Amino acid sequence: PTLTRFFALHFLLPFVIVGLTLVHLTFLHETGSNNPLGIPSDCDKIPFHLYYTIKDILGFILMLSLLVSLALFSPNLLGDPENFTPANPLVTPPHIKPEWYFLFAYAILRSIPNKLGGVLALAASILVLFLVPLLHTSKLRSMTFRPLSQILFWTLVANVLILTWVGSQPVEHP
Repeated sequence: PTLTRFFALHFLLPFVIVGLTLVHLTFLHETGSNNPLGIPSDCDKIPFHLYYTIKDILGFILMLSLLVSLALFSPNLLGDPENFTPANPLVTPPHIKPEWYFLFAYAILRSIPNKLGGVLALAASILVLFLVPLLHTSKLRSMTFRPLSQILFWTLVANVLILTWVGSQPVEHP
């Protein structure tokens, strides 16, 4: 039953995402979007329907053509080379690592020897992102006039990239 639930979830989840995207576009069409500077202005506005609809359709066609060309002409380009070695049940591969989008979490878990401490550090590294909206008290919604927020953002990006690189390296004893 668990496998059937996961199959159902993976089948229904794209439809839920498409539905929520349509609801988001409907609200965006009715209320308008936020000004990037965060300062309300009464300038000339671009109509949503024609301009953004054409822009979204062209972007969708571009991304779909890139995906189709990647899938048809070089399907193994982004694959892991370990997938092409013949399976041997008697030999464990020397370096087992997760997919690239989990490497930062793998580096955090691997860096702390205590299992509970590693799980708590991983949970704290993700839950700290929920504090960011609570720290933003300014009426301006842009990061243009907030250099400290920009520094913190780029520090976070650099940390995630470094942790991803560390997670991809083989395990060595110090």
